[in-house]
Parts: sequence; C-alpha cells; structure tokens
Amino acid sequence: MDQLLKQLPQLAKDTHNENKKYFAKLKKKPPKNLDYIMQELHEDVFAHTDCLTCANCCKTTGPLFTQSDIERISKYLKLKPQQFIETYLRVDEDKDYVLQSVPCTFLDADNYCMIYDVRPKACREYPHTDRKKFHQITNLTLKNTAICPAAFNVVEAMKLRIKL
Repeated sequence: MDQLLKQLPQLAKDTHNENKKYFAKLKKKPPKNLDYIMQELHEDVFAHTDCLTCANCCKTTGPLFTQSDIERISKYLKLKPQQFIETYLRVDEDKDYVLQSVPCTFLDADNYCMIYDVRPKACREYPHTDRKKFHQITNLTLKNTAICPAAFNVVEAMKLRIKL
C-alpha cells in the first residue's frame, strides 16, 4: 500500500486530462443508470480495499464539519459544542468548519478513527464514489483520485464499464 500511495499522485496527474474530458462528456449525457453502476463499481472496489492499511484521506485532508456533526461529536467527547470547536476546528476560506490541522486529530497509530461511530458525514461518505447524482461531483472525484486509491480504481473501472 505504501508504494501505491507514493505513486498515486503521479497516476492521478497522468490520467487527469483524460478523466477531465471523460467527466465533461459524462456531465453532458449521464447514462440513466449511472447511480446504479457507480454503486456497483464502488462495492466491487471496496470489497478489495482495506482502508485501515491506507487512511490517506485522514492523513492528508480534513472533512467539513456540519453543525450536526459538531453537536454529535462534542456530545460523544463530553464537551460543549463551543469547546469542541475551539479545541479542534477552525473556519476556512469558505466559512466552513474544518480541522485545525492534518493528519486528523482523531486518527490513531493503527489508522483507526477514535470517533468512528460519530464521525463527520463527510468521512462516512468519503470518497463519495457511490453518491447519488454522481455526475454532479466529478470535480471532487478528480481531486479524490490523487488521495484515495479506491477512488482512483473506481474511476478507472468506470471508464472501462461506461464507454462515452
């Protein structure tokens, strides 16, 4: 996995233009069954993916925290929401709550999430390759292919499955 993670940014860069053109075509005319296909591809890739051997998303990026995420996590940690915000979060340039720093504060040495059961919605849904209306998040998916080996593999499988 370490070798793949070292190669992933370059692999994503090498396929970026091809993927960008592919997604532009996909946006213009998404197949009627796109969400079904994406769900299937996502499940196939994740059947062979162990996120605990990677955790690159937790090591290199931070999720957005919604108000309900903040309330749920602060309750779990026995903190007041404002204490949680002051201790762990900052407001980014888009006025969203994000982690003060990466890697994620809640990632332990074995790549386990210490707040897994109450983790933010963005973490639960990452890398968003099985999201409904997938064609609307292709820019996010392009970014995620450089971070998440599974996202990269889903996109490669997608290009083989859906010829445009």
